Amino acid sequence: MAAAVQEDVAGIGLSSLSGAHDYLFPRVVELLKEKGADDIVVFGGGIIPEEDIPRLKETDVKEVFIPGTSIAEAVNWIRRNIRPKK
Repeated sequence: MAAAVQEDVAGIGLSSLSGAHDYLFPRVVELLKEKGADDIVVFGGGIIPEEDIPRLKETDVKEVFIPGTSIAEAVNWIRRNIRPKK
């Protein structure tokens, strides 16, 4: 995350297969806010139950991709929602 802030990235994609998404995804958002980098878009995917998605989005995780999401769908979302910084 420090590298993302230092390099002024536009987005961070997270993956969770361990079930720790409920803690890890919101924690990354929280740490970015603490660093004044809340303009970095956080999104993620993995083995995430659909019922957890609304709670993650409430913490400013912008999108969550579940198993079965096509690469085209994820890429299209990124193209629509993450813009390079100038």
